[in-house]
Amino acid sequence: MAKFDSPLKNIKVASPCSADWNEMYGDGRKRFCGDCKLNVYNLSGMTRDEAEALIMNAEGRLCVRFYRRADGSVITQDCPVGWAKIKQRTKLYATAVASLLMALFTGVLFVSLVSKPRVTVGKLLIPFTTPTPERLMGVMVNRNTEVMGNVAVPTPTPKRLRRVSETDGLVQIRRNDG
Repeated sequence: MAKFDSPLKNIKVASPCSADWNEMYGDGRKRFCGDCKLNVYNLSGMTRDEAEALIMNAEGRLCVRFYRRADGSVITQDCPVGWAKIKQRTKLYATAVASLLMALFTGVLFVSLVSKPRVTVGKLLIPFTTPTPERLMGVMVNRNTEVMGNVAVPTPTPKRLRRVSETDGLVQIRRNDG
């Protein structure tokens, strides 16, 4: 035998209304419809207990607005399945944000450990000084003077050559062939 759990499971709409909810006067839970001259109750804006009490205590015609899932159940304000989906989605987003923040901070830490220290502005790490010039005193020499005379340029003596004789400033050099 079937047990009666909730009147929300047995809601059937005889004739759906085409009136616009946004054009009715009232709040999120109850609005007055000018077409049918009845109060229209939003079951999805009420808790489960309030919606069940409204349906059980209604006498005569009752005009309601609600959202129904694909399985046929009515969504109420305190719907545990809806809250579970919201909690699940919130946990997913929180986990994603926490993971991104951890990755960001790990990357910043890694870069700070691996990177070389940089030179700070305003602090000179290597002392940079210019030498002070020496003071010299004396008579200036004119470098454009002409110099005349014999120039003696020393010539290197190769190992294979030997000096034989020197007469009147002339040097005779012979090859050492043997």
